[in-house]
Order: sequence, then C-alpha cells, then structure tokens
Amino acid sequence: MHSAQQIKALQDKKDIIVMAFESSCDETAAAIVKNGREVLGNAVYTQIAIHREFGGVVPEIASRNHVAKLPIVAEQALLEAGLSFADIDAFAVTSGPGLVGALLTGVSYAKGLSFALKKPLIPVNHMEGHVSANFISDQDLEPPFICLVVSGGHTSILLVEDYGKYRELGTTRDDAAGEAFDKIARVLGLPYPGGPALQELAKGGNDEAYTFPKAFKGETHLDFSFSGLKTAAINLIRKLERQDPDFNKADLAASFQKAVVSTLIKNAFEAARREGMDKLVLAGGVCANTLLRSEADRLSKKYGIALTYPKLAYCTDNAAMIASAAYFTMNRGCAKLDLNADPSLDVTGKTPAYL
Repeated sequence: MHSAQQIKALQDKKDIIVMAFESSCDETAAAIVKNGREVLGNAVYTQIAIHREFGGVVPEIASRNHVAKLPIVAEQALLEAGLSFADIDAFAVTSGPGLVGALLTGVSYAKGLSFALKKPLIPVNHMEGHVSANFISDQDLEPPFICLVVSGGHTSILLVEDYGKYRELGTTRDDAAGEAFDKIARVLGLPYPGGPALQELAKGGNDEAYTFPKAFKGETHLDFSFSGLKTAAINLIRKLERQDPDFNKADLAASFQKAVVSTLIKNAFEAARREGMDKLVLAGGVCANTLLRSEADRLSKKYGIALTYPKLAYCTDNAAMIASAAYFTMNRGCAKLDLNADPSLDVTGKTPAYL
C-alpha cells in the first residue's frame, strides 16, 4: 500500500499526527493524537445499552454497529481536533486481538482511508494500546517498567523493555480477572457490564466476610488462575441462596473483589522486585477498579515504586491509546494492503504484516 520511505519521512517530522480506530469489542472509537501523547480529538460510541439485555456482547450485533458508527466517530474526532483528513500523517487501527468480525470492521475502514488518501496505515495490537494509554496520562513515562495488564479478556504481567518490546512474566492460565468479575456479577443478578456493577455493590460490603481459595500455593511462577476462585464463589452463592434468599450480596461482592485484587497486586509487585524495577504501570479496563488502584497506591509507597495508571477515560477501550501505540512503534513499518484481523494476536509474539 505504502512504502517504508513514508514511515521514514514521518519519523523526521517534528510533529506527527496519527488518527486511529478501535473496534475490537463493543466500543467504536476514533481519536487523533499528536506525538503519541497529546490527544487532539477523541470519540467513543459504546454499545453497553444494546448488549445489556443479552447479558454480554453479541459479536454480530457489535460488528453491525461498528459499521454504522465508524464514520460518525471519525467525524466527531476530526471536529474536536479542528482538523481534516488532509492534516493526518498516518492512520492506525487495532488489528487484534478481539472479536474477529468487530476487528474486521475497523481494519477495513482504516485500510480504505489509507488507500484513498495515500497515507501509511499502522496496525496495532490491542494490548499494546492498553499499555500505551499510560503514555498519554503520564507525559514523562518511559520504558523500562513492569506493566500489569488487566482487561475483560486478558490478564498478564509484562516487562516493557522498550517501546514496542515486551517480555511476558506471567499470564492467566484460564479466566481473565475481568471475566471472573463479570461472571460473578451475573450470578449475583447484576447488570452488564458486571465489573463496575460488582465494584459498586462491594462498596457497602465487608470484604472479610468470606474467605476464598487461592491458586498456586507454594509455586514460584507469576501466572494467575481465577477459574477455581470463580467456581468457589458460584458454589457459595448457590448455598447462601438456599439458606437465605436475602443474604448480604455486598459482603460476597466485597470479599470476592478483595480476593481477585490481592492476587493481581501480589504478583505485580513481586514481578517488579524480581526484575529490579522501580516503575509499575497498570493497564486495561479493570485497572479502573478503585480497590486495585488504592492497593497499588498503598504498596507503591511502601516499597518505593513509582506507580502509573491511565485516566479513567483511557482505561476502557478507546482509540487514543491505539494512536499512541502506533506512534511509538511506527519504526516497524506500515501495513500491507492484505492486512487482516487476527483475533488471537500475541503482544509478545509475531507482529502484523508489514511492508
């Protein structure tokens, strides 16, 4: 589509303006970011109300809504920035991981703009975007650092050695933390999305009311497992419902939230200790959780580790983080015309196809 010379020419510019698109799940987003850190325009259309009646995301419905809303959020981002397509230096798009149909809508839209306007297209890994959201919120943040990535479908600890260079130190072997929150919220009868609803319920509960099992006792790796914890919570809920249909759900929510957060925090700070890192970064939608943030704040002060996490607007899926990631990784090159969506794209493995 476009040559490596275009990317080289961009890198020689003082200011680079990237317009990005995100459509990996149920948010349709467009954003314009200058030099990877300054957001000029940001528009997000959320489908929460549409999927709430189903208790979760319906992929086909999500894809159809992306098709309808991508041109609208693009126009909104341009209007907010006071720019036109002619002012954009490069386009970027989430190419994976995510729902394949949803990803394809964004990839197709971005490829069309890139081809028509003869501008480079930079494919971005969604997880890389979540990490890069911190470069927007903290203008001084630079690698290396430890990053705890906690989203609806991913839970991992990354050593960010440099921009675009990652080494995985730990990952979930089954459910992601966000999936566990959503599942327990649903069993408790809370609305979608479950994570925020469970957090709100937990505010009025006693987090010491119930004790849940912990995985990997005595093992030295930094992996996570939330399947057993989730099953134990579901069994406890069913038992309590039989004993008293009006049992205190807030206590259960608070205790479950504490169990998940304590495991996340313990492994993240242990990773920082092992790698000798004095910077810890949180990323992903679940890092909006207030208990996770407060516990990370408390331990960062205790151990003298600098802590960074994104502003709430950049925790959940958005395109500003994708534009930021594209800026910091454009040295890889631009996408070919045959760029495809990859629902299982690995942030530490192969990158998308480049020229």
